[in-house]
Amino acid sequence: MAMEEVLPLAQLQAVRGGPLYLKLKNMIEDAVVSGRLKHGDALPAERDIADEAAISRVTVRKAIDDLVDQGLLVRRRGSGTFVVKPVPRMQQPLTRLTSFSEDMRRRGMVPGSRWLDRGIFDPTSEETMTLGLSGTARVCRITRLRTANDMPIALERTSLADDMLPDPDVVENSLYQALAQRNIRPVRANQRICAVLLKDEETELLGVPPGSAALSVQRIAYLDSGRVMEVSTALYRSDAYDLVAELTIGA
Repeated sequence: MAMEEVLPLAQLQAVRGGPLYLKLKNMIEDAVVSGRLKHGDALPAERDIADEAAISRVTVRKAIDDLVDQGLLVRRRGSGTFVVKPVPRMQQPLTRLTSFSEDMRRRGMVPGSRWLDRGIFDPTSEETMTLGLSGTARVCRITRLRTANDMPIALERTSLADDMLPDPDVVENSLYQALAQRNIRPVRANQRICAVLLKDEETELLGVPPGSAALSVQRIAYLDSGRVMEVSTALYRSDAYDLVAELTIGA
């Protein structure tokens, strides 16, 4: 579909009612809601919008600023302005130990991964201590952008001893599934949850506005022997995830 069909900017002046910035805002919002503009689509440059609609760039900037504040658009430095599809909120119970892939399938969604980094490395001092590594052991690290129905949901960084996973390339979508094929399964985990502000590169990967907050979930999972299986940190989009815990009153 041609851009003039998606955004009939030349007709903006003829639209009745309200200031020009509001007319432009409503036109862009309608294109997103109707599906003419889809998640990830780039808007024309502000200068081009202003020229086509015969309005000032200040007016264009005001309309786009409002849509960025609403979360329908996101600015990416050096790249432009892009559509952000609203994400349905999901509740994650904290009383059940599941993998991301298992959790998404349970919701009827298709889990996916975009690999950012994976390999066998010399451990940091923190990894050596937390994973209980010997002096010669190395660490397997995997970093992924996790998706559900092709939508970015979380950034996940995981470390585990290299004898748990000698070849990280065997992991397709589910780390836990790859480990289960080696008869390695977690039986319990400790999780620490806090709110954090995302870095610029993290907001670009997750497709959220700069300065957005996320839920940081730090997990240490254990085998039935008591050995630490993995240490992971996941940054979940705060507009997509609610973490829920059920509490009971003791006698």
